[in-house]
Amino acid sequence: MDWDKLRIFHAVADAGSLTHAGESLHLSQSAVSRQIRALELSLDTTLFRRHARGLLLTEQGEMLFEATRDMARQLEATAARIRDSEDEVFGELRVTTTTGFGTLWLAPRLPRLFELYPNLKIDLMLEERLLDLPMREADLAIRMKEPSQADLVRRRLMEVHIRLYASSAYVERHGLPRTPEDLVDHRLITQIPTSPQVRAGADFVQPFLAGNTHSHLTVNNYFGILQATLQGLGIGALPDYITQDSHDLVRVLPEAESAPIPVYIAYVSDLRHSKRITAFRDFILEEISAYKRLAKSE
Repeated sequence: MDWDKLRIFHAVADAGSLTHAGESLHLSQSAVSRQIRALELSLDTTLFRRHARGLLLTEQGEMLFEATRDMARQLEATAARIRDSEDEVFGELRVTTTTGFGTLWLAPRLPRLFELYPNLKIDLMLEERLLDLPMREADLAIRMKEPSQADLVRRRLMEVHIRLYASSAYVERHGLPRTPEDLVDHRLITQIPTSPQVRAGADFVQPFLAGNTHSHLTVNNYFGILQATLQGLGIGALPDYITQDSHDLVRVLPEAESAPIPVYIAYVSDLRHSKRITAFRDFILEEISAYKRLAKSE
């Protein structure tokens, strides 16, 4: 089977369009069409059918796309290992984590990583959606739950809790609640109930929201909740890892916190020998150890 035709087929199947595939391959639409037709003739089957939304794979096309997708994943992993130098960490590493953890904990620590590895390129993808690591949507993930996907190397890093915080200026103006019942006189700042979030965080804030009949503010990520809390808009439900870098926060109801939320690092087993993965993983483990030591001393 012609490898070049398979490469062109994979691009068309991935893009769903001859035009878009041609742009990525730097080929004309007619050249791409000829290669697809030649592949269909060699296989004696139809791989695509036209639709208003573009090209759709037939059943036979789906089978071939699954095979080329596996090939592409293996080739990409092999290329990553080849690019890793014996003596130097360099190249691209795609890291995904939540918006809150990425902006509030990880990003402030990245300058130290780049000091160690100035030729490393990090693509930081912050979203609540779980990216598919085996399908190479990202190389490495830090998530607030244990990944369930197969063929992953995973390691538990630490636990976090959701707690209640207010800015010192807010406490000076409005006082510090002493009991859960006192929260009825304060605006609560929490995640939007419909936004993706860990169950422990949602369960923690629910009783406080049920008893609060006054003003609420909901935000779809913890970065927004932190900013609103620092601006004195109310009492925010925030992960405890923000306290080391946000010193203007006062804990409200110190006995109240969510159930433990585990934090995991994970990457595909094909990349376990990648020097970029190893360097990033070891850096995170060192930063976690420093974070834990500082948390114990506070």
